[in-house]
Parts: sequence; C-alpha cells; structure tokens
Amino acid sequence: MLARLVLLAFLAVNVFAQSPASLFKQVDEMVAALSDITGWQVRKKVPSQMLSTERFRQIVETSMKKASHDKEIHIEEVTLKMFGFVPQDFDLAKEAVDLVSEQAAAFYDYNQKRLFVLDSTPEGSEQQLALAHELAHALADQHHPLGKYLSHGNPDDDAVTARQAVMEGQASWLAWAYMSKHNGGKGEVPADIVDRLTNEAGADGDDFPVYSKAPLYIRESLVFPYNQGLKFQDTIYRKLGQRGFDEVFVRPPLDTQQILHPDLYLSNLKPAEPDPPPPATVKDAHQFSVLTDGVLGEFDFSALLRQYVDEREGTEAASHWRGASYRLYEHKTEKYSVLTCSSEWDSAEAARKYFELYQRVMRGKWKKMSVTVHAPDEISGNGDSGRFVLRISGTSVQSIEGLHGSEPDRGVVPGLVLAPRRLLH
Repeated sequence: MLARLVLLAFLAVNVFAQSPASLFKQVDEMVAALSDITGWQVRKKVPSQMLSTERFRQIVETSMKKASHDKEIHIEEVTLKMFGFVPQDFDLAKEAVDLVSEQAAAFYDYNQKRLFVLDSTPEGSEQQLALAHELAHALADQHHPLGKYLSHGNPDDDAVTARQAVMEGQASWLAWAYMSKHNGGKGEVPADIVDRLTNEAGADGDDFPVYSKAPLYIRESLVFPYNQGLKFQDTIYRKLGQRGFDEVFVRPPLDTQQILHPDLYLSNLKPAEPDPPPPATVKDAHQFSVLTDGVLGEFDFSALLRQYVDEREGTEAASHWRGASYRLYEHKTEKYSVLTCSSEWDSAEAARKYFELYQRVMRGKWKKMSVTVHAPDEISGNGDSGRFVLRISGTSVQSIEGLHGSEPDRGVVPGLVLAPRRLLH
C-alpha cells in the first residue's frame, strides 16, 4: 500500500495515536465491518504483525537481487528505454528497491495469508487506514484467491495492470468506507473524498525524494492501481451495489481503458489485438530472435504522450486507443535491439493524431533525430537507437525502431510472426 494517505482528517476524526498492540486489537471489529459492507463472510482470522522498515528493505533487496540476475529484468529495462518511458541511465532494479522501500506502509502476503504494517507508518489514523486496506485484501482473498486472480498473464501485461487496479482500488475504497462507517457514517466513500483521492499525484515532496525524482511513467505506474482503481470501484459500486465487489473478480476488466472508463467495462468492450510488424523483410527474418512481446494499454499511451507533449492533448489522444501490441527483437549476431509496435485507434482521425504526436515523442526521447523520408503516411530516418520507420494506414499506426544497416522493404509483411505471440507488457 502506498504511503500517500493525506486525507485522514476528513474521516478519521475520532482516532488517536495508538501502540501496535492497540492497533491490532481492532482487527476483529474491522473485519466484521468490512464483511458487513461487502457481504463477504469471514472464513478465517488473519495473522497481523508489525514489521520493521529495515527488515522490509532487506526482504525487498534480497528479492530484487535475485530478480536482477534474471534476463527478464534486463529485457524490461530495455523495453522501457526503447519506448522512452525512462531515460537511458535508469537502473530498474535499484530504483524498484528504493521506491518500494520508500512508499510502502503495509502489505498483505497472499501466499502466507498474513499481513504486515511497517513500523515507519505514523501511529494513529495512518496505521488504522493501512490496516483496514490490508484486511480488505485478506477478506477478498478468502472469496476470490488473489494469487490466482493475478496469474493470468505476465505481471506487466496491461490486463494484469487492470486486475491490480481492481485489487488495490477495491481495498482502498473499502478502507475509506470502513473509516466512514467507523465514524458514524455510511459504509461507503463520500463523493468529495473520491475526488480528492483520485486527484492525488502520489507521495512526493521532501519526504519522498525517490518518488519525486522518478520518471513520470514509473510514478504513475505506482499510483494508478490505487487512484484510478478506487474511482473505478466507486463507479461499479454505485451501478451494481454490493454485487459489484464480486463482479470485478468474476468478470475482470480486460484492459486499463476499462479502469479509466468504467462504462466500457460495463458494456464489455473488447480491445483490438493488432500484431506488431517484423523488423526486417521475410528473407532476413531469421537473423532476429524475439526477446519479449506484449500489450500497451490506454494507461501506457497516456503516460508516454503526456511525458513529451501537452497534458490535456496527450490524455485526449490516448483515450481513443483501441488496442496495441509490441515486440522486442534482438539481432542474433550483432546483439542490438529492435522494437516494433502496432496500434489501433477508434478512427482514422485519432490514428492521424497519434501518428503526429508520436513524432514529437521520438524527438523528445532522443538526443538526435534526423528524417530522411517525410511523406503523409510515413516518416523514417535515424534516432539514438538506430534507424526508425513510422507508418499510418487508416486506423492503424506501426513503428519500427533500432534498425541497423539498410531500411526494411516497404513490402514487409505486417502479419509475419517469428515466435508465439504472448500478451505481455
């Protein structure tokens, strides 16, 4: 749970500083209240304890140290850099440890079925809200196993990001609903609190130097499941009532666009799944191997565009997303990376807008960019990572970046698949 709880005074007016012992004495009352709000029966007690920040950081460092030797961490970092989500000197493994250690207030371990509150979380209202949040996870886990819920796809898949938003958004909503009920109000979140919470930028400022200095995409990846997930859950609750707590687990949202626009979730709009173009002509395809592939959602495009263009313009353009897939290749002998991406938009006009905005992204993420072809439906040239080609056709926009040597033929086959396509992101 992110330590960005700044609205406690609005609801927790009757809560005072408390020791860990007095904090955990509230567990039974909290769970009973959460059960009443959700309609979920309490099936077992949840072990709860304090954990020192030093011990927590050791756990995070050990886990990340193991993961940093995994090729997947390197691939993830390369992908982020190729798209322009993070700068070239960004160290993903190190930054992840620092961010998690700085931001965490509490967490629920769905493997051990126990929760922990960090001793760095300020006593009183913040500890109480953190505990309620994690107990909401624990109660949900008793009815909809969270590990299984998140196991559908790679942890970075856009669909899994949407599921994370369900989990964290629901727990955040329930924690605030508990606070409201505890203080004599209804077991729901007042509209003004929803507005304030979902407009938070996150825990920044002098107290959170790592978060404040992190790239926009990294910051928003941390807060999106909580802020937008809470807003999503509130909308579903207002539409479906208590049934909505189960519905989002039984029928998970398909992508982050459905989190951002709950009406699309309710209408069950399915995203397009365009296949990325290959990095070379058919006769040269054997020279490349696939490192990874995946799906980009509206959240990804919104963060990417807003990092390099106007906030309003980027948000508006991303809202017309209909689907996008990418694939990261590596040249087998020369070992350079090539990123290909195909995106679908809800109109030719929206595709044209993205085609134009992405040119500004390329100019922003590279120190040098030279254009050799500038036609209405294609732009190509050279950037920091190598040669690039950006094309538009109807509602589709395709890009290839990182080419070395000659440019691929214009007759490249868009549907060529060099390896089984995995919906990863």
